[in-house]
Amino acid sequence: MALLGGAAVAGASPAVQTAAPPNVLLIYADDLGYGDVGNYGATRLRTPRIDSLAAQGRRFTNAHSAAATCTPSRYAMLTGEYAWRRQGTGVLPGNARLVIQPGRTTLASLLKRRGYATGVVGKWHLGLGDGQLDWNGQVSPGPHETGFDYSFLIPATGDRVPCVYVEDGRVLGLDPEDPIEVSYAGPIGDEPTGSTHPELLKLVPSHGHDQTIVNGISRIGYMKGGRSARWVDEEIADVITARARAFLERHREQPFFLYYATHDIHVPRVPHTRFAGKSGLGPRGDVILQLDWATGEILDTLERLKLTDRTLVIFTSDNGPVVDDGYRDDAVLKLGDHRPAGPLRGGKYSAFEAGTRVPFIVRWPGHVKPGVSNALVGQVDLLASLAALTGQKLQASEGLDSFDVLKALVGTSVTGREHLVEQAGTLALVAGSWKLIAPSHGPAVAPDTSTELGNDPQPQLYDLTADLGERRNVAAEHPAVVRELSERLGRIRESGRSRP
Repeated sequence: MALLGGAAVAGASPAVQTAAPPNVLLIYADDLGYGDVGNYGATRLRTPRIDSLAAQGRRFTNAHSAAATCTPSRYAMLTGEYAWRRQGTGVLPGNARLVIQPGRTTLASLLKRRGYATGVVGKWHLGLGDGQLDWNGQVSPGPHETGFDYSFLIPATGDRVPCVYVEDGRVLGLDPEDPIEVSYAGPIGDEPTGSTHPELLKLVPSHGHDQTIVNGISRIGYMKGGRSARWVDEEIADVITARARAFLERHREQPFFLYYATHDIHVPRVPHTRFAGKSGLGPRGDVILQLDWATGEILDTLERLKLTDRTLVIFTSDNGPVVDDGYRDDAVLKLGDHRPAGPLRGGKYSAFEAGTRVPFIVRWPGHVKPGVSNALVGQVDLLASLAALTGQKLQASEGLDSFDVLKALVGTSVTGREHLVEQAGTLALVAGSWKLIAPSHGPAVAPDTSTELGNDPQPQLYDLTADLGERRNVAAEHPAVVRELSERLGRIRESGRSRP
């Protein structure tokens, strides 16, 4: 008899019956830890708007991004396929080609075929172009070719060049007499860098991040030109929040899907003056306050437009927390007793739970049962779940790892998916209360961020019910469980899919 259950998803169901499918608003924070907001245990920071959203909706305590870093999490969330199945889906440079194949089914194209207006505003980090990208012309393929009608992008991350916004495939505010060039191979032009001109910096790097200087901050990668188009870091939250609100205004009379991907709380952490110094925890705490404000601005817009009751809101993060991620911004010095990962071990980059177990809140008044759920759900499940919500059936080639957990999301079932693969430097498999971390030979601790990575040449087994902090490896005590989970993980890897 098997020690663990089969692959069927308890609670998988047809769509929730409603007169009309709701609008869908996905608020996707960046590097926000499980313990970084009040409703998940933070006491040193006040996050009233996120806490209010949780009180009005359903707060999940066992919800996961697909990976412990940003690009693979975003890829899996949009496509319903684990990113480790595809080459080239690791953390991307700022000039990488688009990693989602144009025409592939995504959350946006899924909802678009049901008549939704679709938009993405904020951090993209999934690549742009086909490998020969000219930033001075039409930047494509990109979001439009993956199902989005409208896009306003931070192309990669705030700490990577090019430091410009791209709206519907064009760099915003670009002067054609000052064309942009980008390189990740070596310096170009005579732009100052953090390594050669540290006297020009207002934020000093702690590791890496010492190449082209933009707005007094040195970045990863080299850039020349495009001076009129370069962003001001202190204004990013205001700029992208305004674009997100404008999208809601334009589409108030029709069903919409908005993927609002915040820059906060990713580095460089440079809050607006309204938030600078207000948290007492340094810029990292300040940008959490800024994230809470931005969330409130979006929710207030729904309320003003009388769309709250007609909108499914999902709030979550792309991976777990990191304190020092490349700049000396007082995040470590002023951390105090704040615990970004809460009771969890690890963080961003880690195979331990803090790498992928993230805040996850769902609100849809009158349809989502308020409360707290420990159901196992993954962001990779959004494709199948929203297909069910909108009365669609995924084809065999769509959402290869996405399960319909709609009943868990709305609160009519306390059970989500039966197993989940977590991606970091190695893979981990969660099934029931057990978690297996596959053997790996990388470093135990990241040399730059001091994050415990979970790498070990021997398999690790944890009972998450008894040991959520993953402090006691019980692999030696349960060899049969290790063997079964190892074999199951192998089958999932080799089969090319996990959805039946």
